[in-house]
Amino acid sequence: MPTITEICRELRRRETPAEKVLWQHLRNRQLLGYKFLRQYPITTLSAEGRRICFIPDLYCHQAKLVIEADGPIHLLKKEYDVYRDEVLLLLGITTLRFTNDEILFDTNSVLNRISEQLMRR
Repeated sequence: MPTITEICRELRRRETPAEKVLWQHLRNRQLLGYKFLRQYPITTLSAEGRRICFIPDLYCHQAKLVIEADGPIHLLKKEYDVYRDEVLLLLGITTLRFTNDEILFDTNSVLNRISEQLMRR
């Protein structure tokens, strides 16, 4: 069974075109000086004491902000996404979701929304 680190590395190797576009704009503290990480594991404990691990597309620890690039697969897992966003919110982490099309074809609007969220922190 692969480790969380190995899973994260594989996800980074197989990034989608939308994730790649976002990463090019967010890496190296390019957006308002905030550091973002790709496919960084966030872990917590469930009510039953079991370890839960979420691997968001992009994460900024300083701003407690997760950015998700939602492709077609997310249409099949809406309930899971809602659950995950609620758990992250309980940890004080806000999630911003964008469709792949928004990221690819309206990148400036996406970056503006992310900037607005960062400035609220």
